[in-house]
Amino acid sequence: MTSSCDPQHAPVGDVGAALMVIDSQLKSVHSGKTETDPEQQKLIAQFAASLGPKGANDLLDGACTLIYMFMTWLRKAHEEHDKDVIEYVVPNLVASMRMMPRSVRPEVIPTMAGLVIAAGTGLSPNLWRKQYGDWIEKEMTPLEATAFLLAEHINRITDDPDFATRMIGDALSRSVEED
Repeated sequence: MTSSCDPQHAPVGDVGAALMVIDSQLKSVHSGKTETDPEQQKLIAQFAASLGPKGANDLLDGACTLIYMFMTWLRKAHEEHDKDVIEYVVPNLVASMRMMPRSVRPEVIPTMAGLVIAAGTGLSPNLWRKQYGDWIEKEMTPLEATAFLLAEHINRITDDPDFATRMIGDALSRSVEED
């Protein structure tokens, strides 16, 4: 019996755009700059403004797809070592979010943890979230932070600062070739 939150029922969204946002954040963090680049912020704001409602929803679904793909990779990597991905990833993710009180409000941390747990157990994060109502504005930055933190976690595990981005890029390339 399939779940209503089965990934096959979920919209994929704009994974490429979501990946671009996350990759931009990863590069910014690894550039060694301690302050936000105003030019980068301006470009991201212009990009977001150009999306419109459908584009914004596609970007949101794309971010959830990234979370699902990252957690699938992490689950497989942890299973190779007889470890539970939820036990090893979620506490670190929550601890990291708690250290980001200006970006991630405490009241949305349980939702982000739920998204990651849903993805780690093979459910669609966006369909899991949808059963509790519409997304709210104060969840957008934490959603981005969740995808970013998972990508960064993968990059640290692999000791490769571009692994997570490359992995998704390769998957996108393969899906285009198959169509």
